[in-house]
Amino acid sequence: MKSVKKNSGLESGSGCNIQKIKVLGKGKEKTGKQHSKEWFEALLIALVFATLIRVFVVESYRIPTSSMEKTLLAGDFLFVNKYIYGAKVPFTDIRLPGIDSVERGDIVVFKFPKDRSLNYIKRCVAISGDVLEIKDRRLFINGEEAIFPEHAQFLADLMPAGYPDQQVFPRFSGFNKDNYGPIRVPRKGDVVTLNEKGYYLYASLIAEEGHSIGVTDGTILIDGQPADTYTIEQNYYFVMGDNRDNSLDSRFWGFLPERDMVGEALMVYWSWNPNISLLNPVEKLNSIRWQRTGLMVH
Repeated sequence: MKSVKKNSGLESGSGCNIQKIKVLGKGKEKTGKQHSKEWFEALLIALVFATLIRVFVVESYRIPTSSMEKTLLAGDFLFVNKYIYGAKVPFTDIRLPGIDSVERGDIVVFKFPKDRSLNYIKRCVAISGDVLEIKDRRLFINGEEAIFPEHAQFLADLMPAGYPDQQVFPRFSGFNKDNYGPIRVPRKGDVVTLNEKGYYLYASLIAEEGHSIGVTDGTILIDGQPADTYTIEQNYYFVMGDNRDNSLDSRFWGFLPERDMVGEALMVYWSWNPNISLLNPVEKLNSIRWQRTGLMVH
């Protein structure tokens, strides 16, 4: 009798378990509203991650002009490494720690100091504290001739020394694009002399660092106070295009502030002729420069 009861109870328990499993397996199907919510959440997360990568890690840029030919061509699309120098937090002057510093020869993307809505790309030829000089197109850094980039070029005639170009920085220097300097690239902590020559060299820099500067009766005033020296507040760089005769670079607008640095050019991922309209798709596709796809920038 006991064994019968035991078997009976086991069978009854098994039946209940099966019934419970079946009931649990009959969960309500998700509604279209729930599916839409899940898709929206997934897209939102993907958008957040894509934005973080774009802002802090890697961003895509297009080369619009020929100032870096033949290293980079108009119509090249490239990735720029933003975390290497430390990406900036949007809408602030806060810069995250970088993993490396800007070096001579780096091809860098930066906010154009005269119009920060524009991004420029040039080669850094001198860093903070360097003394730069150009003699008959030959670039010297700290007294040693710099290596001419492999694909850089000159297209115009040489401008001899003694023929000043008033478009060249700084004003009234007597420099031209092919004979320039010597000039020291400012470094944070440098104490510079403010005389007539120093005024034209550092006036825009001082204004960019948040001070008012002017001249009254031959006296230089900073924030309304007479000053004959000034202490530099951040690091600066000197940049030039590889297409040396067709480049709006530091020779014409001055030193590049560290705060305007965006990142280092990394790789060309796409390239085609920018002068061909998308309204002509066949010719546009035929202009694709396949040999430049995946080209590392240096």
